[in-house]
Amino acid sequence: MPSALEDELFPSTPGKFKIERGHGMNRQFHRCFASTSTMFLWALFLIALTASYLSFQSFVDSGSRYFSASWGGIQWEKQVRNSAQIHRSGGMSVLVTGAAGFVGTHVSLALKKRGDGVVGIDNFNSYYDPSLKKARRSLLKSHGVFIVEGDINDNRLLDKLFDTVAFTHVMHLAAQAGPSIVWASSSSVYGLNDNVPFSESDRTDQPASLYAATKKAGEEITHTYNHIYGLSVTGLRFFTVYGPWGRPDMAYFSFTRNILQGKPITIYRGKNRVDLARDFTYIDDIVKGCLGSLDTSGKSTGSGGKKRGPAPYRIFNLGNTSPVTVPTLVSILERHLKMKAKKNFVDMPGNGDVPFTHANISLARREFGYKPTTDLQTGLRKFVRWYLSYYGYNHGKPVN
Repeated sequence: MPSALEDELFPSTPGKFKIERGHGMNRQFHRCFASTSTMFLWALFLIALTASYLSFQSFVDSGSRYFSASWGGIQWEKQVRNSAQIHRSGGMSVLVTGAAGFVGTHVSLALKKRGDGVVGIDNFNSYYDPSLKKARRSLLKSHGVFIVEGDINDNRLLDKLFDTVAFTHVMHLAAQAGPSIVWASSSSVYGLNDNVPFSESDRTDQPASLYAATKKAGEEITHTYNHIYGLSVTGLRFFTVYGPWGRPDMAYFSFTRNILQGKPITIYRGKNRVDLARDFTYIDDIVKGCLGSLDTSGKSTGSGGKKRGPAPYRIFNLGNTSPVTVPTLVSILERHLKMKAKKNFVDMPGNGDVPFTHANISLARREFGYKPTTDLQTGLRKFVRWYLSYYGYNHGKPVN
């Protein structure tokens, strides 16, 4: 026979408690037990409901991320392939990194114009006003060049790009190497070198700034890849590039802005009040050098991480060969802007800048016929015309 306690706790009728009227304490205990059980069931239900909602929300979010991703998908692949199509005999298919940058935009346009396939990649960072980069993207789009918004450090994106298009070349102009690699080094690697003009065979082991040191490190790293993996590498040492669609942080650009706004400009001088001089090189001449280096780049000799023979490793100066002092640059801008600058002359601080640059371009001339044709007077006139149009100036005054 079951005990009285068992009879009370486990009723004969399922789902009901057998409660005797005469036991007050038992009635309270049973009510409490029933109430606690109900609350427990409700808690389980709420937990399950919350978990279901979160799972559904996660699904919706992941789906939303998939459909709103800046790259990937059938339409994206179609745009990449169309942009990479070659329209000339013997043409190349080029991935241009930093394509929304100053040099990258002009190089991409020149490649497209001559019939090569071009796809750009740029992360549109905020180092300077991204709206200028987006305006360049619109310009490229109008000429049939598609730019992928993404980071070159994103391996998944790069894998996807190379799965989508079998690029023959990479023009690496992003400021951050199979195919042949042509990349942007800098005249700054010459650092404290005082041989004039600067030649590719000169010492470059005395950088005068961290920027110069990173460019020199880039040359050393690419040389190592060339040596170990047979990667064809060409480094281009640019000399003070200027022109339309340029970088707002460059001196000629900020001088123009401040002159138009009536603000003073700072002009640095070297030791003994010597004027600083730069080998200013117009963007169209730089582009000619970029294309010439691509056309003569040679093939890599490695695949699968194995080198099968020596591969080309080249360094070229791309300059104008005619250094001009900064005060002369300002005078030319004043003439084109029809406004006088408010000049503050200051001794050059010890911030790693060098007093002059001057390119020897004989090697580039010999290898691929590099010959700059734009003097500073002409180049700045073209830049000023673009600047006034882009920023909405009319006769030196902003257009409302």
